[in-house]
Amino acid sequence: MNWTDNFKAALFNILGAKLRSFLAVLGILIGTSSVVALVMSGQLATQHALAQFKVLGTNLLAINVYQQNQQKNASSGEKLSYLTLQQALNSGQADKNIQLAAPYTEDYTTAYFDDQNLNASVIGASDALAQVIKIQLQKGRFVSLLDRSQHYAVVGNKVAATMRKEGAKDILDRQIVVGKNVFTIIGIAKAWPQNNFFGQDINSSIIIPIQAALTLSKYAQVQNIVYRIAQNVNVESIKNNLHQYINRYISDGQVFVRSPQQIIASMNKQQTTFTVLLGVIGGISLLVGGIGVMNIMIVSVVERKREIGIRRAVGARQSNIRNLFLAESITLSLFGGIVGVIVGILASFIIAKFFDWEFHFFALPAVIGFAVSVFVGIFFGFYPAVKASKLDPILLLRSE
Repeated sequence: MNWTDNFKAALFNILGAKLRSFLAVLGILIGTSSVVALVMSGQLATQHALAQFKVLGTNLLAINVYQQNQQKNASSGEKLSYLTLQQALNSGQADKNIQLAAPYTEDYTTAYFDDQNLNASVIGASDALAQVIKIQLQKGRFVSLLDRSQHYAVVGNKVAATMRKEGAKDILDRQIVVGKNVFTIIGIAKAWPQNNFFGQDINSSIIIPIQAALTLSKYAQVQNIVYRIAQNVNVESIKNNLHQYINRYISDGQVFVRSPQQIIASMNKQQTTFTVLLGVIGGISLLVGGIGVMNIMIVSVVERKREIGIRRAVGARQSNIRNLFLAESITLSLFGGIVGVIVGILASFIIAKFFDWEFHFFALPAVIGFAVSVFVGIFFGFYPAVKASKLDPILLLRSE
């Protein structure tokens, strides 16, 4: 018998024991789909995170400035030292490759519109922030340094949507209460892609002039600055120059610098670890499925002793018997692998839609999952096949 005849006979035997074959295939199917779905979902998550930087660009830097001994100074009643607004603006001169510096403040003062809580964070900024992180406007204009301490505000699209639900048809020139102060809306931001680089969600923020923010709350300080830098430059050199600049004004200062490249490298490292971990989990499922195939094949050998004896009696060689049972285990694994790959892709598609990720098909997880399932069928089907081929035909026929 050639391999074509072996696979035809294998298919006939599999269909003859549907429940047993289904249980054998189920283990391979679950293992393969686990490998494909988990690994592909990990890649989709990483791609989603990396896609955020396609909008902002990778030529960015961000720093967070604070004192190492803040707790000690606060408990002793000493005044903490921070950068002034002018010092933060001038920090862009620390390196010739810095194109634009955008200091900003963060505050979580409660904001209201017609007694409705807007659930928004308050950001003190200038028009430089809009240029660096690419905030675009639906209507109106952005706040600037020329506004000084004027009570003007730009609202994110989610904040504007909340106001519209409260009956505000025209958002511009409407007034909101931020803390105990009334601000007039001069701009509405378009939907902004939230990302891991800039910590605040512009969509759920109220942006006011940075000078107004510094007077609004005693806790508001210039601790954060984002920079747009030249393309393809030495980022480490810029970091060192910024450290030196900050340390001129803040003794015992701690400067935390982050860049898109740093975040991307961290994501890639996490993806590798995540993929290996999920691959191991899926591999365990495939191992269990392979053991199931081997058990089913051993049972099949025991039940088909008469068939084996007759085949040997009419001239079948050991290799013919071995290949017959090996073809059966491979067929089971092939079917389980194909269905498992399809289920795994569908599962990763559902996961992507659930988390609002853009779905991309990655061939490597599917190929690996299918290849491993076939290998499992060959590996775990080989022992029962060899065992069947070495049975004594005389004893087999006599036992029947």
